[in-house]
Amino acid sequence: MNATPPDIPPPSQPVIAPIVEPSRTGAPPPDGWAVGANRGAAWWSEGWRLFTASPVIWIVITLLYVALMIGLHLIPLVGQIAGTLLTPVLAGGVLLGCRALDRGGELTVGHLFAAFGTKLGPLALLGVLYFAGWVLALLIALAVAAAAFGFGSLSALWSGDPMQMMAALGAGALVMVLIVLLIAVPLVMAYWFAPALVTLRNDEPFGALKTSFVASLRNIPPFLAYGLLGIVFAIIATIPLGLGWLVLAPVFAASVYASYKDIFGD
Repeated sequence: MNATPPDIPPPSQPVIAPIVEPSRTGAPPPDGWAVGANRGAAWWSEGWRLFTASPVIWIVITLLYVALMIGLHLIPLVGQIAGTLLTPVLAGGVLLGCRALDRGGELTVGHLFAAFGTKLGPLALLGVLYFAGWVLALLIALAVAAAAFGFGSLSALWSGDPMQMMAALGAGALVMVLIVLLIAVPLVMAYWFAPALVTLRNDEPFGALKTSFVASLRNIPPFLAYGLLGIVFAIIATIPLGLGWLVLAPVFAASVYASYKDIFGD
């Protein structure tokens, strides 16, 4: 009795294994997952969900934060420096509040100050590094202006008069803006996840900045979608005498947590 030989595909028709998309199950990589462009809209949706879970407390936190920042900036120099250092600390507290809400807990006004303690030092250092980055961006732009248009252009810049600045720099003003943007975009990318990484994952400030930059670079498509929607929402929030920001500001804060959780897990 002869056995039937197995079917073997001819050489012109090789057997190809199906492509299986990688799963996001298990622990995320240290630099986070790369997610699809549609997740940018999902971050706003998740931010809205967290806001509607406790809208009154969110608005109170927003008003308290704005009042605190205004009060600090009324103090010459010292208040402005303090505001810069405290911004990531207060952001860390809000992120802890977002996590509490997301896990079925309650958001309280005290969450705004929840990162004061063991996280105060690392988050304040993060504020110093972020501030130093903006100072560096400004110094580079000023150096380029001085080299290209002479030191007389610097006096026009320090005057604060837009017309005088345009008269002194002309098209150079656009070049300066582009230089600042070229530095600012990577700076924002490095900072975006950094407060969450320090607060929620216990990363060191320098490592958090590096990880945030890499994760942002890997997720440019969702950030583009997120940013475009954010522009639309900002315009809508500004129309009713700016009152819409009482809603958009906390939704934005919660959406930052949503983006962190989506890419790094929590």
